[in-house]
Amino acid sequence: MFDPDRPENPETPESNESFDQLLSEYERAHARVSADGARQLEGTVVAITSESVLVDIGFKIEGTLPLASLPEAKLGDKIIVSITGRDPDGYYLLSRTRIAQPTDWTALEAAFAAKSTIVGTVTGVNKGGLDVDIGVRAFLPASRTGVRETAELEGLIGQEIQCRITKLDSATEDVVVDRRIVLEEAARSAKDRRYAELNEGDIVHGIVRSLVEYGAFVDLGGIDGLLHIGDISWSRVSKPEDVLAIGQEVEARVLKIDPEKQRISLGMKQLQAHPWDAVPEKYQVGDRIRGPVTRLTDFGAFVELEPGVEGMVHVSEMSWAKKVRKPSDLVRVGEVVEAMILAINPTERRISLGLKQALGDPWADIAQKFPIGSTVAGSVTSLPKFGAFIQLAEGVEGLVHISELTAEKRPNHPQEILKVGQKVKAVVVSIDREKRFIRLSMKQLVPTDLDQYLAEHTIGDTVTGRVVSVSNQDGSAQIELGEGVYASCLASGSGQLAATYGQESSSAGNVSDFGAQLMARWKGGAAAGPAKPELLHTGQIRQFKIIRLDPESKLIEVATA
Repeated sequence: MFDPDRPENPETPESNESFDQLLSEYERAHARVSADGARQLEGTVVAITSESVLVDIGFKIEGTLPLASLPEAKLGDKIIVSITGRDPDGYYLLSRTRIAQPTDWTALEAAFAAKSTIVGTVTGVNKGGLDVDIGVRAFLPASRTGVRETAELEGLIGQEIQCRITKLDSATEDVVVDRRIVLEEAARSAKDRRYAELNEGDIVHGIVRSLVEYGAFVDLGGIDGLLHIGDISWSRVSKPEDVLAIGQEVEARVLKIDPEKQRISLGMKQLQAHPWDAVPEKYQVGDRIRGPVTRLTDFGAFVELEPGVEGMVHVSEMSWAKKVRKPSDLVRVGEVVEAMILAINPTERRISLGLKQALGDPWADIAQKFPIGSTVAGSVTSLPKFGAFIQLAEGVEGLVHISELTAEKRPNHPQEILKVGQKVKAVVVSIDREKRFIRLSMKQLVPTDLDQYLAEHTIGDTVTGRVVSVSNQDGSAQIELGEGVYASCLASGSGQLAATYGQESSSAGNVSDFGAQLMARWKGGAAAGPAKPELLHTGQIRQFKIIRLDPESKLIEVATA
């Protein structure tokens, strides 16, 4: 007799008994005879996979049934099976044919009425479908076989299939069966069972079944889960096919299950630590970073510091030189840039970056680069009605006010003198570092009669001039020393000055010759005739002594000689 406690291994030398002998012994000990005389074995369902049902039939090695033949199986179920052979792994191949196949028309009619699933054997291919033996000849339409290709139909010949009677005419012995409906029900049952087994948070393994624009569908064993493109990796993924391939085995976490719609959301990146967890320790304000531009918006550009960590460069932080209206004017997606970290907000997972700060502030040492009074050169960048902006360096502009463009007649608009892009020179008049403003002058570069006069004279020189006006209040007088050259005069005693505005001296008639007289006397300071009285009169021409020259402020002071 067969001893069920004896170890059984068909590959060991100790076991010389054939499969037929083992089967015969087992059937004599455990089998029962069905109504049609077939040997039947009782087994217990001990495991269910996505493709098969594992049944304990009392041997040391279990038997297997296709899941499609027992879609409603549950753990612990008792079922009646028959052994048909062994698979390469040593498991017994089981069948339920002996108990599911009708034996007569009465049984067929009962199965038809109850819409029961029965077992049949495919015997051949005919026009439009297959011949199936279910105790009588039945027709299985090709569209109801459950296979898509015509070539696959021949592969079913000789196979045992599950099907359901959809037409039964005993008078004409016309029987039609349907396999596809049984397969679909089995698939739904397996799918429901698989959904019931999964919980949010579970880690699952699956095979990438298809790739779409928004992610990948992963086969989890009879059911699909959606791996959204945003949950593939902490780094930004442009296309799923960049990181995944059909047929690839992946590990993912179940993020969400929708029982009603039977949808499962998966995530691969959730199995890895979030990159932001280490950001406060890895990055500090003021650090310089390099990374690719990942995307552009209306207000800035996003730069990847590392996979899963991005910073944003606002348009206002892109350039010292010009106002950037849109990020695409300066950077493009994929370009690697250097930036400085301006702020970090771990709570909101935000990093503010600056491109211009990485270049250095051109205004930091502006006074050393462009000292007041120095001559600078640059290009005209814009011409508003109040003046001209001159670019002196990257990020540094100066303004030449319209009144400082030329010493000649003031123009109505700077465009009358300059054009955008023109190279010009100017003098630095003032610098306001806080307001980032430099005031320039172009007209101060053009020598004037006053500049020439200041350059040709020194303190102590005796010169000739004409009294233009005399003040009654303090006794001061304005003296014209030449065309466009004026000096102020303070008499040694104010009581000696008698302002007689509008009254000209006896020399007034010589005013027309004033220019010639001054030209003759400027250099040598020669006597202009007999000594003039100390009393100054408007229009009087006489000699003065220079007591102050200030080229920077353009001031000249004289005293009566």
